[in-house]
Amino acid sequence: MDIGYARVSTKDQSLDLQVDALRRAGCAKVYQEVVSGAKVPRPVLDTLLGELRPGDVLVIWKLDRLGRSLRHLVELAGVLLEQQVGLKSLNDPLDTTTSQGRLVFNLFAALAEFEKDLIRERTQAGLVAARARGRLGGRPKGLPPEAEKTACAAETLYRERRLSVREIAAQLGIAKSTLYDYLRHRGVPIGTPGPAAQGR
Repeated sequence: MDIGYARVSTKDQSLDLQVDALRRAGCAKVYQEVVSGAKVPRPVLDTLLGELRPGDVLVIWKLDRLGRSLRHLVELAGVLLEQQVGLKSLNDPLDTTTSQGRLVFNLFAALAEFEKDLIRERTQAGLVAARARGRLGGRPKGLPPEAEKTACAAETLYRERRLSVREIAAQLGIAKSTLYDYLRHRGVPIGTPGPAAQGR
């Protein structure tokens, strides 16, 4: 059975376009949710995933309606494949019920792994740069020891001005408020984002 999932970020946005497209695609059911893509709790999606059975196909309008990030999308698709549930996007070249679609999924998985390795390398580079500036010698007052490395990496990424605050927080797996706390602890001036961060 084909089951659809439609999501918008705010109540001001309409689900009609997605719902109509999913129904035209033959979905027997269409689950609808209003929640930001950055948020982890998605009760409607969680309910849907719990009701899927082998042979079902989860149909979405676009990939960004399902995954919070490429890695999250790959993880979800991998779980579905293990459960013998297909994943199909109406506006992207992804349909894991076909051999070509599974090839695309494998490419996504490779890209997600590459992204993960890239983040790890940049984090390590940030730590090295911080040590070179002598910033790792003493822990900022009030910062837990286990957060020291993350705070150091946060400072380096923020000073590079290539990523928005939201992107830095997502890559480090912390909330934006935590990121700001870390930056303040390290004495980093806040409020002058670079070109990549403007408007985000």
